[in-house]
Amino acid sequence: MEIGAIFPQTELSADPGAIREFVQAVEAMGYANLFIADHVLGADTRFHHHPSLASYSYKSVVHEPLTLLGYLAAITTRITLATGILILPQRQTALVAKQAAEIDVLSGGRLRLGIGVGWNQVEYEALNQDFHTRGRRSAEQIAVLRALWTQEVVDFHGQWHHITHAGLNPLPVQRPIPIWFGVGSSQTPQPPEAVLRRVARLADGWSPNIPTNTDGKNIVARVHHYATEAGRDPAALPLEGRVRIAGKSPAEWINLIQAWAGLGATHIIVETRGGGLVFPHQHLAALRQFQEVIGPVLG
Repeated sequence: MEIGAIFPQTELSADPGAIREFVQAVEAMGYANLFIADHVLGADTRFHHHPSLASYSYKSVVHEPLTLLGYLAAITTRITLATGILILPQRQTALVAKQAAEIDVLSGGRLRLGIGVGWNQVEYEALNQDFHTRGRRSAEQIAVLRALWTQEVVDFHGQWHHITHAGLNPLPVQRPIPIWFGVGSSQTPQPPEAVLRRVARLADGWSPNIPTNTDGKNIVARVHHYATEAGRDPAALPLEGRVRIAGKSPAEWINLIQAWAGLGATHIIVETRGGGLVFPHQHLAALRQFQEVIGPVLG
């Protein structure tokens, strides 16, 4: 089971030295990937209301992930650089393809593009994208991305995208770059069936934010069922579970790891946010403690 770490967006500063110290230490500790969130804009809670604005308002520090990953590509050598998740339908698809290809080139093939459709309608409005078609558009966007990453010249004509005999240069190292799906949230622990079908049909892996109880097992079973219907082997679809360690004992961390393993998780990402920790040192100390606790469990 691979263990990655969540970049603690919203609990850090704009200090590039502190970011460098954190990221290089996480890599030196042997974490497999770094998982970086995406928000272009934060809404003003005096005018907008959504449960997630408690963490992602205009007062929250959120670094632009693709720009940040370009920086991280230069200061790391091994760790997988993962968007977690990039809100794909609010962005121009060809531009995302170009930016992602560049990060993959600069990192030597270490990018994992995690994508989702998001919840913040304010961002869609500001970026001049349709919030209400975001799910359907994301499926077409994935087809466009994979075409641009694997073909020197692309001729694509879909419902929302038109590319007439044009292509990227340089192409990425990975052809195509793996696309993982973010699914669910604490507010919507039961993802819509359309989302689960897209995961089963299109994803190279998924990072579900779902319960680890019977409800979670049923969600995973439905994805596997839809994958089989789509002619895919469910066993070839990696699953990454999230372990939030703030306010929990080491014994609870182990229980969560075991619960995710029971759901078939192949990867784990650990989140240190929510514990009032100072960045970077206390976050790094928490990640070291997590390793010490779960190392013997994972063997």
